[in-house]
Amino acid sequence: MQRIPEKIHELTVGQLSARSGAAVSALHFYESKGLISSRRTPGNQRRYSRDTLRRVAFIRAAQRVGIPLATIRAALAELPEERTPTRDDWAHLSETWRSELDERIRQLNRLRDHLTDCIGCGCLSLDSCVLSNPDDIAGERRAGSRLMAERAGRKEDS
Repeated sequence: MQRIPEKIHELTVGQLSARSGAAVSALHFYESKGLISSRRTPGNQRRYSRDTLRRVAFIRAAQRVGIPLATIRAALAELPEERTPTRDDWAHLSETWRSELDERIRQLNRLRDHLTDCIGCGCLSLDSCVLSNPDDIAGERRAGSRLMAERAGRKEDS
């Protein structure tokens, strides 16, 4: 890993990428979304302050646990004078995000359980599938494969 001397207070996009592990394109994307900022040199090159490393680490950690970029941006915007997030900031925000993550985990568990049911049913019906049609009214009457057979019988009667 490239070591940055203490006397250097600004990083190029390449240095920031090497130190943070984020691709240059990701850093440009973060900047376009207002998550990080840079200044431009007279030659129009980006320069990032050293504390941007901590912001990028914060962003990437939040992304790894599934926090949307809009939520991350809102959290960073609440910091005074666009200050770098501290451990206390992370502790506060992670506690705030915990309930969102718990709900997302519940939803994923439900999805997983329905997927197992769907594989067992075998109907793959877009009309009655719990995954494709979660508010299905016909699903209350019968399971998908029997409902499919019922529909096929109606077509023959026509």
